[in-house]
Amino acid sequence: MNAVSIVIGSICILMIAYRLYGTFMAAKVMKLNDATPTPAHELNDGKDYIPTNKWVTFGHHFAAIAAAGPLVGPILAAQFGYLPGLLWLLIGAVLGGAVHDVVVLFASMRKKGKSLSEVAKDELGPVAGFCTGLAMLFIITITMAGLSMVVLHALENNPWGTFAVGITIPIAMGVGIVYKKTGNLKVTSTIGFILLMAGVFMGPQIQETALGDWLTLDTKVLAIILPIYAFFAAALPVWLLLAPRDYLSSFMKIGVFIALIIGVFIINPSIEFPAFTKFIDGGGPILAGPVWPFISITIACGAISGFHAFVGSGTTPKMLDKWSDIKVVGFGGMLVECLVAIMALIAATALHPADYFAINSTPEVFKTLGMDVVNLPELSREIGLDLEGRTGGAVTLAVGMTYIFTGIPWFAKLSAYFFQFVVMFEAVFILTAIDAGTRVSRYLIQDFFGEFYKPLKKTDWLPGSIIASALACFMWGYLLYSGDIGSIWALFGVSNQMMASIGLIIGGTVILKVADKRRYMLTCLVPLAYLFVTVNYAGYWMVKNVYLNPDNPGYNMLNAVLSVIMLILGVIIMVAAIKKWLEMWNSPSRQLEDAKSA
Repeated sequence: MNAVSIVIGSICILMIAYRLYGTFMAAKVMKLNDATPTPAHELNDGKDYIPTNKWVTFGHHFAAIAAAGPLVGPILAAQFGYLPGLLWLLIGAVLGGAVHDVVVLFASMRKKGKSLSEVAKDELGPVAGFCTGLAMLFIITITMAGLSMVVLHALENNPWGTFAVGITIPIAMGVGIVYKKTGNLKVTSTIGFILLMAGVFMGPQIQETALGDWLTLDTKVLAIILPIYAFFAAALPVWLLLAPRDYLSSFMKIGVFIALIIGVFIINPSIEFPAFTKFIDGGGPILAGPVWPFISITIACGAISGFHAFVGSGTTPKMLDKWSDIKVVGFGGMLVECLVAIMALIAATALHPADYFAINSTPEVFKTLGMDVVNLPELSREIGLDLEGRTGGAVTLAVGMTYIFTGIPWFAKLSAYFFQFVVMFEAVFILTAIDAGTRVSRYLIQDFFGEFYKPLKKTDWLPGSIIASALACFMWGYLLYSGDIGSIWALFGVSNQMMASIGLIIGGTVILKVADKRRYMLTCLVPLAYLFVTVNYAGYWMVKNVYLNPDNPGYNMLNAVLSVIMLILGVIIMVAAIKKWLEMWNSPSRQLEDAKSA
């Protein structure tokens, strides 16, 4: 199998899916009507609710949803071989992720851009709404701390990366101000992109100066700086920092993967991995469990991810200019993220399997696999860094992309440059999700605690915005600084997909209410049935075989308790939904609508 065949086939499938299934969802299932004003127009406050060009919104939305998941998840799942990950990405994204993202956006916009917990309360009742809010606060806090940890390790003692990432902040603010005054998207985009690239390529020179010494930061300092930045990203008007920064970052995100696609077409690397490895039944050095359910838990972003529900019911529904933009931003953004994940999978599986496992396993575990590295010693020498035992997926992506880029004769001597560039690129990729996620966390806090103090619910109330932003940053910032998140990071995969199930539950409820035909609800019920069974079995497997197993290194009673709580919340929401569905299904008005549309 060669990489070019996979890329061409995947792009064709995703384009056909967008044209056919995306149009069906927009026109038939949701019946999007641009004659109706969106919440951005109805509630335009120039701060949170503001009509935005669909491509700027696409840039923000894509940058926010495409964090570590589409990069790291497919790389870790390569343990099972290239085929399980590839199939799950394509099937999951088209039938699950893209549907999830558009129905969540649609459901939130119908409720004036409210968070998913508020939508759940309106559609399913107060109990389901409370459980959804609690689950969302739990998941978003873990997500922000976990994503920030990846940034910390990418920027730690890395002045080039720190400068390149940091310079995007003032550039974005300048672009936001100029666009606000002129409304000229092409000029501001061009200037911003040139400045962004200049900042990136100045990095190697900066690190040789005194400024480079000042930017050489350890994890503790970075753990303070990141929440402070996130506070301003969450509290400032969306047009000033968050939207333009995410929009400009999306240039680099998409640009790098376009370059990777071109590189793949030029050198056409063979996929070194087999379709299936011997670890599909479990017992692997990276993922202990079997290919199912863990392929669908490890690969979330890129296929279907609950984190998207935070963005889709947070910042994005307050920015969409037209209802029809849901298709471009929601459905299209998910499919582009799927392609990013496929390219990450190719970058990993283009490495020799022994080299891959040497990077992603501890040296002690790798010795037990009976494998001998092939190209890794030479890659380590060219990059100038010992690559063995660097677990977590981020380094593997950087090595895999470097391996492909340097296969082009012009770039053969630039291994160290490409490696550092990709590490920095990953940090930017993830940081855009952190700032958007923190803003979403602010909305959740205002909605959740606004039940006890009503003024907090007003997103335009400045003291409430500041308090909620500070509380959001403190919660995940404390976990980041203390490192406590490491003890429960394994929960993220299960909790994230439980959040996706909740998104499909609420989206399916809305579709049942508004669609001409009840069978259109199957667009949500089919992926929901698979995902709900998968996530509950995965949670049960982890509790039984890992968290409550004294012989397992992952033994942790707290993780077991938290897992059970998360699974119970999901069951409560599902029961409330089924009760609501039955009421709606049997209602005379629903049956009359079906008869009219027959």
